[in-house]
Amino acid sequence: MNDQINELQLKIERLEQEINFKNGLISILSHDSKEIFGNFVFLIEALEQKTISEEDFFKLLPQVKRDAQKNLQTAQDSTAWLKTQYGEFNIKPVKIMVMDLFHHLEENYAVKLKEKNIKFYFKGDPNAFLTTDQLLLEYVLDKILNNAVKYSLPGQDIYLQYFTENSEDIISVVDFGTGIGEKYLSAIFNYDNPVFNGTAGEIGVGLSLKIVKNFVSLLKGNIKIISSENKGTTVSIFLPKI
Repeated sequence: MNDQINELQLKIERLEQEINFKNGLISILSHDSKEIFGNFVFLIEALEQKTISEEDFFKLLPQVKRDAQKNLQTAQDSTAWLKTQYGEFNIKPVKIMVMDLFHHLEENYAVKLKEKNIKFYFKGDPNAFLTTDQLLLEYVLDKILNNAVKYSLPGQDIYLQYFTENSEDIISVVDFGTGIGEKYLSAIFNYDNPVFNGTAGEIGVGLSLKIVKNFVSLLKGNIKIISSENKGTTVSIFLPKI
């Protein structure tokens, strides 16, 4: 009887988490879409009614572009999540060389790393491999590295670390950037958590980490973030060995 009650409570908790996630996603999409299109329509109408000069209109376009880029990122993140919710999506565990993951990230972020003069390197067994869903894991690591680059100062290092412990594969992205204050860290996965600009003015909506946590759950794993303000952040993914 107690086992059935515990199982029911776990199901209720999972449903509550899923509902909160979906409600938060809808809220972000609704807010950002209204903001970007509302601002753009306002600018065009102001130009048509000549309440703003052409010179001032063009001065505001860079901000419109930044808002559009933020909205595009939200749409891309949402699409990635939706693919796991509908149709015939199934977790497909495959053998993945950890160094292949590293080189994949290194290649994808070559331009951004160069722009900030950031060195990205690997720590761990270069011959190690793990077994999990490659699509989800690559998305997870991509978003974590993106944040690491965003909140790192020029000339700082970032590294990908891999090791095993207690029958788990542990893969971490470690940076030495601006870090996260304690009062914000505890609410990092909440939808009312503030979003900060990166060290070079990069923007985001904070949605990626929510989807990252959801994807890690799909992989039957856990995510842990250790961070200190002005000292850096370590984001670790714990995956069960298959």
